[in-house]
Amino acid sequence: MAAQTAEMRDAAPALSERLEARGRAQSTRRLMLLAAGAGAVAATGQAPLNLWPLALAGFAALFALFRMAPGWRRAAWIGWAGGTGYFLLALSWIVEPFLVDIPRHGWMAPFAIACMAGGLALFWALGFGVARASGGRTLVWIVALAGAELLRAYVFTGFPWAMMGHVLIATPLLQLAAFAGPVGLTLLVLSMAACLWRFLAVEWWKSVFVTALYAVLFIFCANLSARPLPEADAPLVRLVQPNAPQHEKWNPEKAPVFFNRQLEFTAAGAGPRPDLIVWPETAVPVWLDLAQDALAAVADAAGGVPVVLGIQRFDDTRIYNSAVRVDAGGQVGALYDKHHLVPFGEYVPLGDLAARWGIHGLAASEGQGYSPGPGARLMELPGIGAALPLICYEAVFPQDVAAAPARPRLLLQVTNDAWFGQVSGPYQHLAQARLRAVEQGLPMVRVANTGVSAMIGPRGAVTAQIALGQAGFVDAALPPALPPTLYARSGDGPLAVVIALVLAGFGLSAAVSQRAKPH
Repeated sequence: MAAQTAEMRDAAPALSERLEARGRAQSTRRLMLLAAGAGAVAATGQAPLNLWPLALAGFAALFALFRMAPGWRRAAWIGWAGGTGYFLLALSWIVEPFLVDIPRHGWMAPFAIACMAGGLALFWALGFGVARASGGRTLVWIVALAGAELLRAYVFTGFPWAMMGHVLIATPLLQLAAFAGPVGLTLLVLSMAACLWRFLAVEWWKSVFVTALYAVLFIFCANLSARPLPEADAPLVRLVQPNAPQHEKWNPEKAPVFFNRQLEFTAAGAGPRPDLIVWPETAVPVWLDLAQDALAAVADAAGGVPVVLGIQRFDDTRIYNSAVRVDAGGQVGALYDKHHLVPFGEYVPLGDLAARWGIHGLAASEGQGYSPGPGARLMELPGIGAALPLICYEAVFPQDVAAAPARPRLLLQVTNDAWFGQVSGPYQHLAQARLRAVEQGLPMVRVANTGVSAMIGPRGAVTAQIALGQAGFVDAALPPALPPTLYARSGDGPLAVVIALVLAGFGLSAAVSQRAKPH
């Protein structure tokens, strides 16, 4: 009996530890579920919903959950869960490209959204974990998450889609991108979320002063966006939107219909002729090297007006996604090859090996698909000036715009957003185009196959557009360019240095404090 009692006494601590560990695991799972829900709420601030106040509430809830995490590991799990919920909603459009050719690619759709959401959420896990390990202060959480978003924009070719700061694009606070770029907007939205939590959960009067500062900032930005642009002679640009559904775009019977539709839109109109006509990405259904007759038809319809259009071309064993300027007689006056390609969309890493397993780029040919061009270059537009051509998702990268060899007169994006469906993807792509215009202080001509085609001013205002899912054209005056912005001159470098110094300082302080504790 005594021996049995001793065994029970010895087993009690182990049982207690197991029960405590089980309780911690259950608590962590509950926090993760709450974080996933809060992340989904935060994603409602992205286009087309643009519910930025609700997004602030979601980020504030994530901050509250972060404060409940007792250690960096659980903080990282909470961050990962929050990021997964966020990206599952914000990037739900990612399944659309896989549904264009369901027999070939449909099986990939659930894996694509799961891997995309879970993979991108690792950056949030990093931010939450680093913030907790560095002391868990409010400032550290804000800076660590902004740093994680900055890494997401560059690591593995980068994917800065649906950044936290993008929830402010639909507000006057967008104007701050001219000074601090998308990372600056992320710092702002996270600081606003932390302030909201303090306002609701702590003594509200402690947040009154900071809240007043945000109100002043909002009014300043609203005034800035409403300022009239400098008066200047405005060239007239025609945006041509054929609205070719992706599953019909390359159909041998349908492709000529869409091509002829663009010719009709190009030749239409009894009023003043535009100074430039722009067609979308891959607008001509033949290879550039074999397109002499097609380009001659384009030039004839344009009546001497230069036409910029997207077209594919091949060179020996390489294939390029290109944009060209078509001059009189169908001559190619300028050429640009897309250099920032979409992984698994326009090319597959180790493509020849992947092709053996039936994995191909969605928009490309067999094997390695498209080849990247030599880099950013300007395209001269007669009577207008130099344009920086951007093909499809090159416009979501601030660094691709900053890579221009000289400051252009305008940004020119041609894209085929039919891949993104009809729900959120095209609107988020448009929102990021507006952000690029503000960052650089430059107007953007944006022409999309199925929409939304738009003329965007240097402060992000859409001055003319063709709605999603409609065929048509619009003649729009090209807004003037503003002087180079602070962000155009400095890029992400200064904020990256500040973020690194803040995290290093707090991390060192936390390490010293931990070492000084008695063991």
